[in-house]
Amino acid sequence: MISQRAQNVQPSATLKVTGRAKELKRQGKSIISLSAGEPDFKTPKHICDAAIKAIEDGFHGYTMNPGTPELREAICAKLKRDNKLDFEPSQIICSNGAKQSVGFSILSLVNPGDEVIIPAPYWVSYPEMVCLAEGESVTVRTSFEHNFKLTPEQLEEAITPKTKALILCSPSNPTGAQYTEEELKDLAEVLRKHPDVYVISDEIYEYIVFDRDHVGILNVAPDLKDRVLLINGFSKGFAMTGWRLGYLAGPSEIVSAVAKIQSQETSAPSSISQKAGEAAYTNSLDEVHKMRDQFKERRDYLIETLNSFDGVSCFTPGGAFYVFPDISAYIGAQKPDGETIESSTDLCLYLLDEYGLALVPGDAFGEPNGVRLSYAASKEDLEEAMSRFEKGLKSLKK
Repeated sequence: MISQRAQNVQPSATLKVTGRAKELKRQGKSIISLSAGEPDFKTPKHICDAAIKAIEDGFHGYTMNPGTPELREAICAKLKRDNKLDFEPSQIICSNGAKQSVGFSILSLVNPGDEVIIPAPYWVSYPEMVCLAEGESVTVRTSFEHNFKLTPEQLEEAITPKTKALILCSPSNPTGAQYTEEELKDLAEVLRKHPDVYVISDEIYEYIVFDRDHVGILNVAPDLKDRVLLINGFSKGFAMTGWRLGYLAGPSEIVSAVAKIQSQETSAPSSISQKAGEAAYTNSLDEVHKMRDQFKERRDYLIETLNSFDGVSCFTPGGAFYVFPDISAYIGAQKPDGETIESSTDLCLYLLDEYGLALVPGDAFGEPNGVRLSYAASKEDLEEAMSRFEKGLKSLKK
């Protein structure tokens, strides 16, 4: 009999859409997919070369559970260089992706019945990770008018005696929204009043920012360091999704707790990936910046195009590689066959089945009035996607 825990967890909606799109493609249908959160660039050559050298040098065995000393030292140096933050290697644990770092952090913090505040739209895995820890997700619906960012008033209202943590993702998946220094200061003021609330700060899109430098909550509130868990990794900024390498930087007692869980669940990440990560952080970021610049061009194209569509509105996100337009004008619209579009999921399935365009419905992220488009795709694919999107919308009767 399958456990209740397994039954309670929902499969990833983004992977579900991606899977359906791939199946249609296998059937011979023309599919343009803007559903996956994966850079379409190759991992920079110097990083691959470091991995090849590790293989040729016979660096094939298990490493220390928290990661190699060299990689953790490189992470500390990076945090000092890029973020002006001081950490010791003992405050770092490397994992099989930032996703694992988030999940194990929640398992190390949350007891059954504890509440975790999650601003919506949220990354689909956050609530399910809380569910696995037998905690309670307290989702706070943010607004399009505030670029889907949590306000201090909303945070204060959501905190209860049961609150254990706040999950903060900036730049955000799925919206690309980036918190400003002032906005983070305002949130920090609220958190100071509640000293038992931890912050899981997911900064995986740190290197993909366009209009201002990345700022994390520790940059504006260093006094909160004893309860901030900084999550980062290599997948997005360095186009290293398949290398499965992330890390947590945080209070020693939390890092030790995560290390215990990791030692029993997975042990350390791949030795080869760790050597690649070391090269990523100890060499030039020129290739990272080239990728970022191309993402910015794509963002600007999509924003201009989407805002030209009748009934569609989209703010300009500060980072990541997603846009999250408001499509609420089409909820309740009729398809050519007379059926009604009842939700963003209905709209996305219609666009996929009839126009070969794969997007992710906002329902999956806790925001029913939006859809997520990933612009980790070629300019040609983006142009074709926008053509299909507009045709699909025009076929509906509002």
